Amino acid sequence: MTDTTSPRKLERPPYEGSSGETLACLVEEPASPRPTGLTWLGGFKSDMTGTKASALADWARGAERHFTRFDYYAHGASSGDFRKATIGRWLDDALAALDTLAKGPQVLIGSSMGGWIALLCALARPERVKGLVLIAPAPDFTEELMWKGFSQEIRDALMREGLYREPSDYSDEPYEITMKLIEEGRNHLILDKPIPLHMPIRILQGMKDEDVPWQHAMRLVEQLESSDVIITLSKSGDHRLSTPEDIQRLIETVEGLLADIEKPL
Repeated sequence: MTDTTSPRKLERPPYEGSSGETLACLVEEPASPRPTGLTWLGGFKSDMTGTKASALADWARGAERHFTRFDYYAHGASSGDFRKATIGRWLDDALAALDTLAKGPQVLIGSSMGGWIALLCALARPERVKGLVLIAPAPDFTEELMWKGFSQEIRDALMREGLYREPSDYSDEPYEITMKLIEEGRNHLILDKPIPLHMPIRILQGMKDEDVPWQHAMRLVEQLESSDVIITLSKSGDHRLSTPEDIQRLIETVEGLLADIEKPL
């Protein structure tokens, strides 16, 4: 098993005149991996060493599964200026990881914003992606959960100054929301029409999630064309879904999906 204690640095093309951009990543590489690999796609302002990603890495190590995780542009140990970041840039990062680091057919595991990125990756690489596990998925969040929920005062400030500092429940530092993030996000909206994915999809959602309401996940379920979609609602679950019980449910969900994908015909 390859040592993953030190992140690799994947070189990325220059971005908006910048140079030397790198994508930090950690990869579990078993000597004899089982057929289907896993790729972790984290949430907005999260990093690849979070509770859920680390627990999955530990599980993948014991299960002999190739497991890829990385930090998006301007996240964690990756380089970049967060004010220049967009959904499209983070999607490019995810596709770069999928194309150059992940091995074999993949199950994508996306948390919050990572759920949106996972769906976009599956649409872009249907030949590689065999299934999705989505945790509190937040497709279209820049429009549906940010812009539409902002007061007119916040919208005016964004249009005037290009930046809004939103208080965060997860950090002492506010989230820096740019008008560029909102506007570019509109190029990737998927909830306004049927989503042409036909793979097995599993969704874990807390009903006490104050960041991504469970109704948002149900709207996604309605738009997915796949007939093999199962959503598990936790009545007491919050947005993080990181309690020991939540982690166990996540691992069991991943195991079950892999069993379904790999069972003999």
